[in-house]
Amino acid sequence: MNLPDAFEYKKVHVSKSLRENITNIENILGKSSDLLLNPFYVGSIPCNLVCFEGMISTSTITELILRPLSDLAETDRFSSQELFEHVRDRMLLTIDRGFCTEYGDLIRRLMSGFAVLIIDGCDTAFAFGVQGYATRGIDEPSSEGNIRGSHEGFVETVRTSMSLVRRRIKSPLLRFELFPVTKTSDVDVIIAYMTDRVPMKLVKKIRKQLEDLPLESILGSGYAEPFLDHARHTIFSGVSVTERPDVFCAKLLEGRIGLLIDGTPFALVMPSLFIENFQTLDDYNFRPFYAFLLRWTRYLSFFLAVFLPAVYVATVTFHPELFNHTLLVTLAAAERTAPLPLAAEAFIVLIFYEIIREAGVRLPKSVGGAVSIVGGLIIGDAAVSAGIISNPLLLACAISVTASFVIPSLNQQITVLRFIATAAGGIGGLYGISLLAAAVLVNICAAENYGAPVMSPLSPFTPKAMRDVLTRVGFRRMAKGSASVEKLHGVDMNK
Repeated sequence: MNLPDAFEYKKVHVSKSLRENITNIENILGKSSDLLLNPFYVGSIPCNLVCFEGMISTSTITELILRPLSDLAETDRFSSQELFEHVRDRMLLTIDRGFCTEYGDLIRRLMSGFAVLIIDGCDTAFAFGVQGYATRGIDEPSSEGNIRGSHEGFVETVRTSMSLVRRRIKSPLLRFELFPVTKTSDVDVIIAYMTDRVPMKLVKKIRKQLEDLPLESILGSGYAEPFLDHARHTIFSGVSVTERPDVFCAKLLEGRIGLLIDGTPFALVMPSLFIENFQTLDDYNFRPFYAFLLRWTRYLSFFLAVFLPAVYVATVTFHPELFNHTLLVTLAAAERTAPLPLAAEAFIVLIFYEIIREAGVRLPKSVGGAVSIVGGLIIGDAAVSAGIISNPLLLACAISVTASFVIPSLNQQITVLRFIATAAGGIGGLYGISLLAAAVLVNICAAENYGAPVMSPLSPFTPKAMRDVLTRVGFRRMAKGSASVEKLHGVDMNK
C-alpha cells in the first residue's frame, strides 16, 4: 500500500492477508522501535498480536489473552472464519474490547494502550483493552482548595476522570460521548451532559466544533477553550475551567455541558457565568450566614485587586482633598522623597510582582522559596529604604495582589485590568477609573456563550436567582428551585 499522504491510511480497510496487514502497519508507523509484533499460530492459522511497548500491562495481556489463545492453539479444527467467530462469540478475554475494520481505528487503539489481534484470512481485527502505562494517581486538586469538600481531583487519564464523575452521579441520564479530535494526534475527548437538562441541538453543535478543530493536537484545555467560547471580544470567558469532580458534577446537574480531555486534569464547562467565579464548594458546606460573609469577602477582594492601586494613584495625584489632614500630611511626607511619578512607581511595583510570581511558578520547588525571600524582603525593603518606592504605595499594591489570590480563576483578567486601571487613574483620576469600570461593565454585559449571558442572573436580572448571588440561602429553600440553567436564568441554550 502506497501512502503518499500521512493520513491516507485512516479510511483504508483492513486486509484479509495477515502479511499485508503487518506490512501496512510497519509502513504507517515507520517500523517504530516501540512497536511489538507477536506472531503465533492457532492450529494452522497464522495470527499476530500487535501492541506498543510501555502502553500495555504485561501481566494482564498474559493472563487474559496469551494464555487462552495458547490453550486454543492446541486444536487444529478451526478455519480462519471459524476462529474469528469463536473468539468473538465464545471467548470474552477482556471486558473492554472492540473491532477494527479500518487502519485509522486500529492505529488509534494501539496508541491508546490496546492490543490488536489480527487473524490471517479475516478483514476485521480484535482490539483488547489491556492498558498498563504509568499514570498519576488521584490526588488533591492543585488549583482549587477547599476545607470540607472532596479532596479528589481529575487526572490526566480521561477514563479515570470519567469514573470520578460517574461515582458521583449514578444516574442513567448521565451521558459520556468519547471520540477522537485533531487530525494528527487523535486526542480522546469526552462530552458529558445530563440528557434531561441539555438540548441535544447544543450537544451536537459542540461536538461539531470539536470535530472541526484546526489543531494538530490538544496538549491542554486552553487549546480547545477559544473554539468553544463565543464571547470572543470580551475580557471574561464564557467557558470555565475546573480540576474538581464535585464542581464538575454540580455544573452538569445545573444543565451545563462538560468536556474532559485526555492528557490534562483540567475540565471545561460551558456555558459559564461570571458570578460563578465567586462561588466555591465550601459555600454549600458551611452555614448560610458564614457563606454569606465569605462570598462578600470575595466580592470585596475582586474590587480591591483591580482598583486599589489605581484609586490610590488617582486620589493622591488628582484628588488629595478626599483625605483628612492627618492622612494627607503622612502621605505627602512619604511621597516627597520618591523621584518618579506615582503612576510610574505603581507600574514598577506591579511589574516587579509579576516577575517574582512568574519566577516562583517556573523555578524548581527547591529554590522557589528563595525567590520570595530575595524579591519580597531584600529587594522590596531596599527599594523603600532607598526612597525609590513609597511605603503607602507598596502597601496598596501588596493588598491588591493579596486580594487577587482569593479569586484564582480570574487571575488573568485581574492582572490585566489592574494595569489598565492604574494607567486610567494616573491619566484621568477617579473619572478615568469610572469610565474604565463602565466600559468593562458594558463589555461583560454584552457577552454571551451558547445563548447564556455571561453576566446572568444580574443582567438580565433574575430576582429568584439572587438567593445564591447576593446571599446563600439554606438547602431547604434552594431545593425548591430548578437546577436547570434554562429555567433558572431564562436563557435559550439552543442559540
